[in-house]
Amino acid sequence: MAMLHSSNGKVVLSRLDHFLTTKKSNWCSREVGNSAWFSSSAGELDLSNWKRLHTRILGISSSKISPSSLKIIRVLQCAGYEAYFVGGCVRDLVLQRVPKDFDIITTAGLKQIKRMFKRALIVGQRFPICRVYLRGSFVEVSSFETSSQNYIRGEFSFPKMPKGCDPRDFFRWKNCMKRDFTVNSLFFDPLRSVVFDYVDALKDLRSMELRTIMPAHLSFQEDEARILRGLRLAARLNMSLSKEVGEAIYSLSSSVVNLSKSRIALEMNYMLSYGAAESSILLLEKFKVLEILLPFQAAYCSEQSSNGLDLRSTMLLKLFSNMDQLVSCDQPAHESLWVAIFAFHKALFSNPRHPLVVLTFASLLYHGTWSESINFARKNFLNTVICVPEIIQTSNYLSDECLADEVSQLARQVEDSVNVLVSTDYLSREMRRFSKVSCLLSAFVSQKMAQRTQHIFVVLANDVLSLKLDRISPQISNNLLAEGDTGEIRFVLGKIILETLVDRSISVSFEGREQVHVQVINVLKALDVKKNKTISFVDTKVKDSPDHRQPPDDFEKGQSKRKTTSFVDTKVKDSPEQRQPPDDLEKGQSKCKTISFVDTKVKDSREQRQPPDDLEKRQSKRKTICFVDTKVKDSHEQRKPPDDLEKGQSKTSFSPLDEVKDSLEKRLSPSHFELSHGNAGKLNPPSSRNKKTVTTKNHRNKLMDDTNKDVPSENRSTPKLSSLFR
Repeated sequence: MAMLHSSNGKVVLSRLDHFLTTKKSNWCSREVGNSAWFSSSAGELDLSNWKRLHTRILGISSSKISPSSLKIIRVLQCAGYEAYFVGGCVRDLVLQRVPKDFDIITTAGLKQIKRMFKRALIVGQRFPICRVYLRGSFVEVSSFETSSQNYIRGEFSFPKMPKGCDPRDFFRWKNCMKRDFTVNSLFFDPLRSVVFDYVDALKDLRSMELRTIMPAHLSFQEDEARILRGLRLAARLNMSLSKEVGEAIYSLSSSVVNLSKSRIALEMNYMLSYGAAESSILLLEKFKVLEILLPFQAAYCSEQSSNGLDLRSTMLLKLFSNMDQLVSCDQPAHESLWVAIFAFHKALFSNPRHPLVVLTFASLLYHGTWSESINFARKNFLNTVICVPEIIQTSNYLSDECLADEVSQLARQVEDSVNVLVSTDYLSREMRRFSKVSCLLSAFVSQKMAQRTQHIFVVLANDVLSLKLDRISPQISNNLLAEGDTGEIRFVLGKIILETLVDRSISVSFEGREQVHVQVINVLKALDVKKNKTISFVDTKVKDSPDHRQPPDDFEKGQSKRKTTSFVDTKVKDSPEQRQPPDDLEKGQSKCKTISFVDTKVKDSREQRQPPDDLEKRQSKRKTICFVDTKVKDSHEQRKPPDDLEKGQSKTSFSPLDEVKDSLEKRLSPSHFELSHGNAGKLNPPSSRNKKTVTTKNHRNKLMDDTNKDVPSENRSTPKLSSLFR
């Protein structure tokens, strides 16, 4: 990834040859070491190497500039101060890379900066800066005034400002002379779209050579962290070190022990978490810095080199090489990831393990469940890359119970191995196994970071048989990885170990799950399903089946999205085959009835079910009326009455109602009344069982007489009787 960015930068800088050529000067130069500043016999400057280039020539894109940092520069310049981007962010913009952060320098004082922004804090004692919090990010703002006060190079005095020189150029030149490397000395004014180069920084970027502005020995003695910074830049940008810089780093490497633990941890994190871990470790080992910062890992590399192995082929360097494929400068990892890699490798190196144990351990970190992990480990056991001496060359069979115990023991040993980066006492005990031990032993990882790293392996140290770590997506979340989320760190660590051991064949399982995930999303986009429904549908499909399923062919666009989702979910859960709705389903029928009818079909049978042939004949008039009303409410289309309904027949005069009318007329006939022998012509009182019935009949007869007065005789009975019993 670093190679790609550097090649892009070379393409841009190759177009600047006519801007970067050094003109002949009338000034005699006094070059101190490999310095980049010149003076004349009169003590004045040579301005021939000072350049101003428009961002259009350099190809700098404004889309790569942080909005919050651009806002700070605009506020400072509107207040009447000079403000510029400076340092590595300008270098990365020229090389077509995304800067990891943006540093700003201004003519305003630190206290003035703090008053201009609500959330600002002055930090640092030796090199104080103001940290401004704006729009969710911190931006470091330094002052020209502060940098002038902390300048300690009293041995060299600045020449006088020549006539005709812009005072602002002279002020910027004096500041860039106090910086570490030429490639970090560029100034960029984003509002005027101008880049300022005073020490041939663009020329060094074109040749990809790392040089210090002042003599290297003096620069590294002034700030020992520049040794680590120079190695980091060379590793990340794939730059070569100048001869002077290389000699100075080699001779002054032991001076890094003078740095605080927090400063060493910060520089090491910049080396290992931004996509250049493998090349950084190789450079640290080459210049004898690794044996000071990481003595155990340095002794391991020395032992492997003495055995005739290339360091790039060792398991430690392979692990970090696979880590570099997953992170980059704009998408870094948290510090706990590389601490966990060092601890895992140290545990295996101190106590080599069965390949099936290591494979199961890594698979548990990645898959999160015992059943899936053990199946994957046994399937890929014979394809495991044997890394000596970390893994034992054996093919002995291990039972599941024995394997679970071995995995838990390995997890506990990894937790304990984190202390090799924390405690010097623990480190001195572990270094006894090596014949050559460095007298300088240092441990720079904080106790808080060690506990955070140990928490990654706690779940594997207990009952792994019941372990279940559910994960929604096989994709890596770069935000969670940068924040140090325990689950994300665990997942990425498992991926790195598996790709190291199985020689990237694990990527097949990644792609299989991802392809299903992408296919399902494409189908749901075509159906225009709501976002929340899409997520639940994707999860169901990925969990239930790896095959891609299509919605029904007769699926209409106008159907409700909510009902559509439930219909598809039911189909996926109940059957892997595609089912079609009934052929006799009319377009005008209610959607609610259609879905419930399909659900009934799926639950009851795979075959098409037909309603009874005499269903319409057996329907009562009451059901017919409800059916007609439902049809009118549920559909805008015209519904036709049953085929056996006569044209002149009213909807209310259906045959079942005629039977009710005939029955009522029979019950109201005189035969239902009995005459008493003693009281001829008078109605005997009914029995207690029929008392209510007789009263109801008399009431009905009265109502019929009242309602039939103005109605013709041929139409009196049927409509009114129907209205009585409706």
